[in-house]
Amino acid sequence: MPKAPKNAPPDQRAFEPASLAVAPGDITAAAAAIRDSVIVTQCDRSRTLSDICGCELWLKFENLQFTSTFKERGALNRLMALSPEERRRGVIAMSAGNHAQGVAYHASRLGIPATIVMPIGTPMVKIENTRRHGAEIIISGATLEAAADFAREHGRAKDLTMIHPYDDPLIIAGQGTIALEMLKAVPQLDTLVIPIGGGGLISGMAIAAKSIKPELQVVGVQAQLYPSMYNAIKDQHLPMRGDTLAEGIAVKVPGRITTEIIRHVVDDIMLVTEDQIERAVAMLIAIEKTVVEGAGAAGLAAVLAAPERFAGRKVGLVLTGGNIDTRLIASVLTRELAREGRLTQIAIDIVDRPGQLAAVSALLADAGANIIEVSHQRTFSDLPAKGTLLEVVIETRDRAHLEEVMKRLGEAGFVAWLPGRR
Repeated sequence: MPKAPKNAPPDQRAFEPASLAVAPGDITAAAAAIRDSVIVTQCDRSRTLSDICGCELWLKFENLQFTSTFKERGALNRLMALSPEERRRGVIAMSAGNHAQGVAYHASRLGIPATIVMPIGTPMVKIENTRRHGAEIIISGATLEAAADFAREHGRAKDLTMIHPYDDPLIIAGQGTIALEMLKAVPQLDTLVIPIGGGGLISGMAIAAKSIKPELQVVGVQAQLYPSMYNAIKDQHLPMRGDTLAEGIAVKVPGRITTEIIRHVVDDIMLVTEDQIERAVAMLIAIEKTVVEGAGAAGLAAVLAAPERFAGRKVGLVLTGGNIDTRLIASVLTRELAREGRLTQIAIDIVDRPGQLAAVSALLADAGANIIEVSHQRTFSDLPAKGTLLEVVIETRDRAHLEEVMKRLGEAGFVAWLPGRR
């Protein structure tokens, strides 16, 4: 049978696992190898999120692994393939956090010395969790790619075996075991939506899933700030820059092996914005009562961003990790409250005389708004000398309630506005 063009959509090409670096048998072998040391995490239907998204949504809780990340699957599979001499000399890995923890934890279990190179700016929770597993930590490089360069040089100098986070057939096979578990638990799934950084997770999962159910759709998701695989597959040149909440998938150079696999077996790649990722993180906490980092929430962000694309389908999402700073969680949740109109800063132009603050407070209380913070500004404003800028942070039920509060202020004769909207 003749092959379809290389750039044809996956559903127009024969699934040819033998032509790829990883075969379905490699993934089943990985599943057997890691079975006793990795949790078979829950894959549960979310009734509330299903109703919101208009599809049947199933969540794979990889954030409940011991290291709070799926990455330990591939790391363990790779470590178990080391020779006795390689184990004695030790290993080195570069990672923004989750791969680091997977390598450090299982290397410690297996008695293998581990050195982890982490880029500058890696969240402190990931650094401390990795150090807790006994690995030597080196902070080097402004980007993951710079950290990788240092890790390769350091590894050669110390004769250490590199454990790559994604561009390694054994790593890819280990990550693919997630799809085996998902389809065993929920065989009716017809779509998988999977985050992409370097591409190891989606490569392994796509091969495993398509070998069981060739018609199943596999959709990748990248942060809009780091569309490296999107560019490679779609022949685009979108810029990569800035700080993303999904630092776990902020990869500027995708893997060589993974790019080839994705080109053959992944149906499409979507991009999601920072606001969409934040909303997904907040919803998973509020609805599912589960903590998921930005990269782990990217799949839900994609479904929320394009509900018409997934309408009526049976969609599986991987909550890939839960390693996120508590301070960042607090920021994400309060920012989401602000977007929903439940937490708002109001600026009010008042006359600088006794009783004005009390009048505003009484009006807000009567309108059902809760005052969180209050500040006066008499000097640094463009108001007249006898005027005062009153800034109040209030809590309301929703955006409609906020609009009602603003209306009440106006009817009472106060000049009030939302900062930036005057």
